[in-house]
Amino acid sequence: GSLREPSGLIYMEAKRPHKTITLVNNYHGRPFNSPNDVVTHSDGSVWFTDPIYGYEQGFRPKPQLPQHVYRFDPSTGDIRVVADGFGRPNGICFSPNEETCYITDTDVIHGDGTKVHSRAATVYAYSVYWTDDQPYLTNRRVFAYADTGAPDGIKCDVYGNVYAGCGDGINVWNSGGMLVGKILIEGGCANFCFGRNGEMWCCGEHKLWRVKLGDETKGGLLGI
Repeated sequence: GSLREPSGLIYMEAKRPHKTITLVNNYHGRPFNSPNDVVTHSDGSVWFTDPIYGYEQGFRPKPQLPQHVYRFDPSTGDIRVVADGFGRPNGICFSPNEETCYITDTDVIHGDGTKVHSRAATVYAYSVYWTDDQPYLTNRRVFAYADTGAPDGIKCDVYGNVYAGCGDGINVWNSGGMLVGKILIEGGCANFCFGRNGEMWCCGEHKLWRVKLGDETKGGLLGI
């Protein structure tokens, strides 16, 4: 989005000419802030975070909504708030069995560049509970706190380990929230994705890094 154009979920076809379709850009008439991270559930719904970084960085207008996490169902057009209470909601992913949703809060770093270390740099875990054939999030708890920078993008592998891009690279926790390792990357890592057979592509502020893990370590979303 921009100061004049709304931000939202945009679908782009993989093949040329790469046609784009706006799926949703408002919550019942009120424009989103700056949709940040997105994950697709196996039921076809799209879950995304909406912090105010765009406003703080000067390319989005004054917010008209709180900093929510949303679920959008393309089959029905239904848009719902599924979580709130964040300083700056950022990364989002599901565990491999989709029973847990992980959401990062990067409130420690605001869009104007200010850092206050007493603010959240936290990964929260939620239980995904179903009723009337609809999911919602419950049992919010602290899963982990990043010791360096803030946990930005977040993913799970097929074993349920949780990876988050932090100020020193990618931090890795097991499903119980214990830090089991770090992939140290100069300048840190904002976001990343799993490739094939243990490959990871990691975005720093000015560099793209390739990391190779064991072939058996695969992303939980696609399992490739």
